[in-house]
Amino acid sequence: ASATPSGNARGGESPGSPMKTPVSSPNKSERNATPTGGYERGGFGTPEKFFRTGNERLYEAYNELHSLAQDFQKPFDAPAILVVGHQTDGKSALVEALMGFQFNHVGGGTKTRRPITLHMKYNAACIEPCCYLYNEDNIEEEVTLEELQSYIENENRRLERDTAMFWAKEIVVKIEYKYCPNLTIIDTPGLISAAPGRRNSQLQAAARAVENLVKSKMRQKEFVILCLEDTSDWSNATTRRLVMDADPELSRTVLVSTKFDTRIPQFSRSSDLNEFIHPSPRLLESTVMGGGPFFTSVPSGRVGISTDSMYRSNEQFRNAVHQREEMDVALLEKRLDRPLEPQERSRIGISQLRRFLEQILQSRYLENVPSIVPLLEKEHRLATAKLRQINNELNDFDRDKLKEKGRSFREGFLTKIELLMKGTANAPIEKFGETIADEHVRGGAFVGVDGQPLPHYATLSNSNMRLFGGAQYHRAMSEFRHVVGQMTCPTVSREEVVNACGVDEVHDGVNYIRAACTVAINKAKDTFEPFLYQLGYRLAHVVRRLLPIAFHLLQYEGTFLNGHELFLKRVGGSYKTFIESTEKSCRDICVQDLQSLTEYVTWSLHNKNRTALRTFLSNAGNPDIAPTFAAEDSSSVGAGGKGRRGSQQSMSSSLSSMSNAQLVDILDATLWNRKLGAVTEEIVHAVVCQVFEGIRDFYVQTVELKFNCFFLMPLLKRFPMKLREEIEAAYEEDLEGVFDVRAVRSALVDRRKALENELDQVESLQNKFTSIHATIVQPSPVVEKAVNELQRTKLHTDAPRRTPLSSIR
Repeated sequence: ASATPSGNARGGESPGSPMKTPVSSPNKSERNATPTGGYERGGFGTPEKFFRTGNERLYEAYNELHSLAQDFQKPFDAPAILVVGHQTDGKSALVEALMGFQFNHVGGGTKTRRPITLHMKYNAACIEPCCYLYNEDNIEEEVTLEELQSYIENENRRLERDTAMFWAKEIVVKIEYKYCPNLTIIDTPGLISAAPGRRNSQLQAAARAVENLVKSKMRQKEFVILCLEDTSDWSNATTRRLVMDADPELSRTVLVSTKFDTRIPQFSRSSDLNEFIHPSPRLLESTVMGGGPFFTSVPSGRVGISTDSMYRSNEQFRNAVHQREEMDVALLEKRLDRPLEPQERSRIGISQLRRFLEQILQSRYLENVPSIVPLLEKEHRLATAKLRQINNELNDFDRDKLKEKGRSFREGFLTKIELLMKGTANAPIEKFGETIADEHVRGGAFVGVDGQPLPHYATLSNSNMRLFGGAQYHRAMSEFRHVVGQMTCPTVSREEVVNACGVDEVHDGVNYIRAACTVAINKAKDTFEPFLYQLGYRLAHVVRRLLPIAFHLLQYEGTFLNGHELFLKRVGGSYKTFIESTEKSCRDICVQDLQSLTEYVTWSLHNKNRTALRTFLSNAGNPDIAPTFAAEDSSSVGAGGKGRRGSQQSMSSSLSSMSNAQLVDILDATLWNRKLGAVTEEIVHAVVCQVFEGIRDFYVQTVELKFNCFFLMPLLKRFPMKLREEIEAAYEEDLEGVFDVRAVRSALVDRRKALENELDQVESLQNKFTSIHATIVQPSPVVEKAVNELQRTKLHTDAPRRTPLSSIR
């Protein structure tokens, strides 16, 4: 019986993940490569043995390249096999069979909860597996097989109790073994087919998490996908459906039918079985890597000394895998009633799959060698330049030279700040640009009295553009002018008007003009004052962002002061402190202006009020309407001002046509009567709105002018002088404290040692890959013969896939 595995692991990108080298997409020969049967290590005679020696040089070079990528974060990528399948597809058991020993947490349900990256290397000297586990700090630790298995099981149990259930970070293991192929395999968590219904909501969430995790892995083009299908009908594409989202043509996907020993008895007719092992193009994509599926079986049972263990050693497990393969072949031939053709035999069993995968990766390795050589040369040049720069810095620790370096950096920084405000396209927009939405998140939006952002951003120009520097400053100021400049006066209630009509020190008459001005200035102050703080914070955010952009430009030009963190913090701290103090000072000036606007109404600022009020009163002279004003004493309280707008629309006569009696009635009903009527309320409301709008217009112009004069201009004119004075004063007070010479020197020495180590590794790799490249370009006759023999095993016939069995070769 085959194992019912497999685990689900929790995986992700970790420092131990495969390296990044230029990876070519699968070519036609790879997609159509068809391995031949009879594979055993060293089974190709002397040429194969000689070529295997060449392989070991290649794999050793790639292992060192991987170590270089891990140690120094280099952008190298290496090919790898990504194993994808559902929970019961036998995924982890297949990986163990490919490796030749058991180590994983295998069983029913979800076991693997982190992806496991296995860097396997053939080592004839390792009779037992030598395992090296990369811990969470990416430090390599040698562990026993039992310790590795215990670590994986503990991680799976921990995550099973965790709310996340899965983790994308990979468990990275390096394994050297006599029976190991030279492969890098990533075992992913098993996909989950969750049942519908609310009671299965937790399992459904886990299924989505695993699917997203696996999809993120499959999108990496350098990976060859090993797609496992536990099916007797190729039209049922359970795992293949998901794989084709990342690889639509299956051009980098190797298809494997697992549990083949249980599959064969399910076919009652040999023709059906023949159709299964030779699926037609209508059932399976003809572009699948290798030209067709592989068929494997893994015997059940675990290695151990307990009574539940079936095998006492990994050697017994390997023998069982080999016997299972021979039994599958015998059973298949019996059901087909004929011997298998070589091409058919090349797809049956773990050994054939292992050989094919190793050939594919070997081909990828060889294809990548020519592109690795120039990459290493580039890394060598960069490391040499960095080392030269550090040596120069170590020789420049004279007091006068340190001062001059600080002054040079200071002037370069000030130049970049000015350049960014005036405008430049040198900084990368995708890294430093902000749209208006980004700016609202990080610098705050303009919010009304109700706590909601003001809805006027749609028509703002350049709102969707990613801006920085002066362009972003101008857009923020334009947004303030655009949003606040369109605000209307908040609603004025009758109670506010009545409460504003108090008594004077000399009489108890009603002064509705004073009441309207009181209401207007209170509304204006409550409405506009918060925008001063919002605008100040926004503009400070825009200007603070210039600091990292200026540092980036200096680094790009090679004039950045690397290693002198204390000096850089002093410059950055002085810049941020100046912004905060200048913004507060400017805001205080604007607050004083707003107070003056809302303390006293100067009618010269509200000339249009007179025209509006005159227009309203001229409409109030209709003879048919005027007599009704006297009746407002008894009707205004009950009416509640509901007819306010309607009465204004019905008045049409001019004020000059009114009689004295009518005018007295109007004045008595509006200006001298405390029982607030509709017309009186309308007049007060008109005055309030006009005063509010006058304050608004003057406020917007004043605030924009003051922030330009007392925030922007000081940054460009006063800050350079202030920074120069601070730096020179610090030089005189404590030069050692400014540069922290001892710590900088120690850090530079450490960096020099690291660069020297990196340079040694790069040079070693250069020599190895250059030698391998030369061997590939001009191989010796023996190597050339071995290469040709290997390539012949990958040739694929151009005949249609559904050919007579007798012609399959």
